Amino acid sequence: MRITLRQKFSLATLPASRFNFSVKITLENAIYIDEIREYCLTKPGVTEDFPFDDEVLAFRVIDKIFALVNVEKQPSFVNLKCDPERAVELRERYPSVKPGYHMNKRHWNSVYVDGGFSQEELRKWIDHSYELVVKNLKKADREKLQL
Repeated sequence: MRITLRQKFSLATLPASRFNFSVKITLENAIYIDEIREYCLTKPGVTEDFPFDDEVLAFRVIDKIFALVNVEKQPSFVNLKCDPERAVELRERYPSVKPGYHMNKRHWNSVYVDGGFSQEELRKWIDHSYELVVKNLKKADREKLQL
């Protein structure tokens, strides 16, 4: 199942047969994934797509990925870009923050959505990831965002 940029994404749009885990985990992860999605989409210039397969949802700003969420893997996690020094600090402080799964481990963290941190912390990490990507965009692209 592919969701285009024009379609509204929600875990409710995915067929139940794609999920083979308990109802308790489904509800917890559905809340986190939908909240992550909604928050990412509030950022200027953000789009979403499934670039690799039907499982990994990417959030991009001007075609550059700043967050990835696997909607099928359990436990759920979000990959976020991170300053290398801060990445190490977060991994040491939070057991739910690991080196980026299938990513450059120096610049990406995998943040497992298991409740080991506050929603406010997660939003700060999403903001940091977004800001790192925007900072490295061309000046003309940054101006399009009107930041």
